[in-house]
Amino acid sequence: MMKRKKMFILIVLSAIILTACNSSKFKAETDWEVESFSHESQRGEEVSLENLKGKVWLTTFIFTNCETICPPMTMNMTMVQDELIELGVTDYKIVAFSVDPEVDTPEIMADFLAKFNPPDESKWELLSGYDPEYMEQFARDSFKALVKNDPSSNQVVHGQSFYLVDQKGVVVKSYNGYLEVPKEEIASDMQALIEQGK
Repeated sequence: MMKRKKMFILIVLSAIILTACNSSKFKAETDWEVESFSHESQRGEEVSLENLKGKVWLTTFIFTNCETICPPMTMNMTMVQDELIELGVTDYKIVAFSVDPEVDTPEIMADFLAKFNPPDESKWELLSGYDPEYMEQFARDSFKALVKNDPSSNQVVHGQSFYLVDQKGVVVKSYNGYLEVPKEEIASDMQALIEQGK
């Protein structure tokens, strides 16, 4: 009888330990391959899918003349970075694709980012330097996202999601980047994904 009790306790303890281990494991919710790209950053440097490989990155679509969701989304991204810093996570990138590339030069994008005072600007890559039509196709094919010029204004219609991309360049999860942003969840998902890749 005593042996059975000990065995039962061992099984229960093993189950608890295994559950604890599994809870920190990242589980992908999407499997969208990002197509190859190479664009200019706010620092005037080329950033490509190839040189992001091996890193976990969080990405979104914005533009500097945006009158609605882009400023709060960018602020939310800086708050996600605060969470990453708090967790001690350092091996990541934050990538934002401009949906208004004809306006968004590297200088304009650098000025835009500076307004939000990101805790570590070196992790940010704000990309531009391509045709608007290209970005419509790229967003649709790589992120299942809508990007469309509004013919009645100087605004661009685009989504409000943040996308988590793994070390292989695959979109593995998306989050609301505008309202009720799960900042802690995003940071802990990034941490778990980085740990799994080691």
